[in-house]
Amino acid sequence: MSIDRVISFVDEREVVEFTQKLVQIPSVYRPGEADGNEQRVARFVEDELRQMGLTVFYEEVVPGRPNVIAFYDSGRPGKTLLFEGHTDVVTEGDAQKWSYDPFGAAISGGRIYGRGSCDTKGNLAAAVCAVKAIQRSGEPFYGKLLLCIPCDEEGEMLGIRHFIQRGWANGVDGAIICEPEENQICITQKGAIRACLRTFGKMAHGAMPLTGINPNTRMARAIVALDELERREKERLGEHPMLGWPSITPTILQAPVKGEAQINVVPDQCMTTLDIRTVPGQDHDVLKGQIEEILAVLSREDENFKAELEIIVERPWTQTSKEDTVVRAVADSYRAITGKEPVYNGVPGSTDGTYLHLAGVPIITTGAGDRHIPHHADEYVDIDQLVETTQLYARSALAFLSE
Repeated sequence: MSIDRVISFVDEREVVEFTQKLVQIPSVYRPGEADGNEQRVARFVEDELRQMGLTVFYEEVVPGRPNVIAFYDSGRPGKTLLFEGHTDVVTEGDAQKWSYDPFGAAISGGRIYGRGSCDTKGNLAAAVCAVKAIQRSGEPFYGKLLLCIPCDEEGEMLGIRHFIQRGWANGVDGAIICEPEENQICITQKGAIRACLRTFGKMAHGAMPLTGINPNTRMARAIVALDELERREKERLGEHPMLGWPSITPTILQAPVKGEAQINVVPDQCMTTLDIRTVPGQDHDVLKGQIEEILAVLSREDENFKAELEIIVERPWTQTSKEDTVVRAVADSYRAITGKEPVYNGVPGSTDGTYLHLAGVPIITTGAGDRHIPHHADEYVDIDQLVETTQLYARSALAFLSE
């Protein structure tokens, strides 16, 4: 028997219909709304996995936000391969700007349209349907297939963190993170530091600013200095061949932080959030120290400069060798299915895979979908590519678990 046989057991109609059903269950996290969470779609997936005969666990991470975990056990000793794909999606935004119902899962021109079709319900469907294809093929393998279907990837990644804390990642030998990457094999991803920077001043009349201390001008100096730090890091590291440039990006800028803003009032505080993206060669502790030193220098230059840096969350960059078993399994499967050499790339953002990497699990990220389409109006996934992804997942699993 040959693991190539499994490709013929992938059912296009099954993949398309399962993707549509997932998209048609809204799972935008909206606190305060009864169905503004992942619960309904998670229950739907749980039912499907139980009908497949898998061993299934449903774990609530926080109220209304569950993880679904499932095992397909060969009954033979061997390795464990994890497929990971989240259930939450970002907001659809202004539905009037869509050409299709954001949750209608319409098919047009060989594409499925809808929020989450690309990121990442199509790829979640591909992972589940890949397991179905393996079941139908009867192809023997060793070890276990593990499905992790977590909540909250688009937020603080509570789902994957809970999965790891509960011990589910223990003993996992490799993981495929199911995200839209045009079926490229992404073996590295950027790290992230999300921070809040505050400068403090003293309220005053706008006509008499010298009677107060303006936190806005102090924040401006800090932002300019951070821009210079970004420039130096780009000059030091160059452009990463898969991830591009490191960045330090002020995003939200707010003053006053509390109370009503008025044009003739100097506020007492200014706040900006920083979205910092890192690449191999950057050490997060060193980078945070450089930012603190910038604030210390500004404080020495101006006795009224007072600032505070708060790190909200950070995730390091990741990198997996091309020679790792899980990378080779996917690469070999891509060659077998397409007759082409795989394209190796990196994830410009970060995924749930970051935490699995920290837990010691080798990861790659791949899946169907134009990587620039997520979070846009008229989000879509190409059906042909989605079917190819399902074939890729199925054969990769058998290749990885063939020993």
